[in-house]
Amino acid sequence: MIRLVAAFAITLIAGCAAFDPAAEQTVAIDAMVSEALGAARSPSGEQRAALARAQKRLSKDPSDANRLRLATLLAALPVPLRDDAKAAELLEDMADANSPGFGRFAALLAAQVAERQRLVREAERAARERGRLEREREQADKERDKREEALRQQLEALRSIERGILEREDRLRKRQR
Repeated sequence: MIRLVAAFAITLIAGCAAFDPAAEQTVAIDAMVSEALGAARSPSGEQRAALARAQKRLSKDPSDANRLRLATLLAALPVPLRDDAKAAELLEDMADANSPGFGRFAALLAAQVAERQRLVREAERAARERGRLEREREQADKERDKREEALRQQLEALRSIERGILEREDRLRKRQR
């Protein structure tokens, strides 16, 4: 009898969870994450196919679930197919950390995409700065080389003058003898 009551209670709880929209969204999010992980680990042809399927679903039915599915793929796939800007655009309206289900997952994904975009901007800025510093160093090296060449020429001119003076002194000594 106790087992029957426990089984009934578990069935009742599971039934209530099945009618809970947040539970449906949780199951859908789990499927999206699973699909994105599977696609990310697949060969590039299968990745393109998964992305095309998600885009087709969204064009047929522009629901939050399909927007979130496409955004998840766009954020999870490797670089040639990754599009953080498009993912952020898709997530923009639905990201709400206070809304359970799609809202929270969209907020988490949007935060990750925004962080990755910030890191990319920072890396690009660092690369530009490094390029600027390298150009400045090259310019400084050229200027140093020019100064060194000018000093070499001055030194050679001084040596030439010194040789001329020594030769003149030798000639004068030879005449005096």
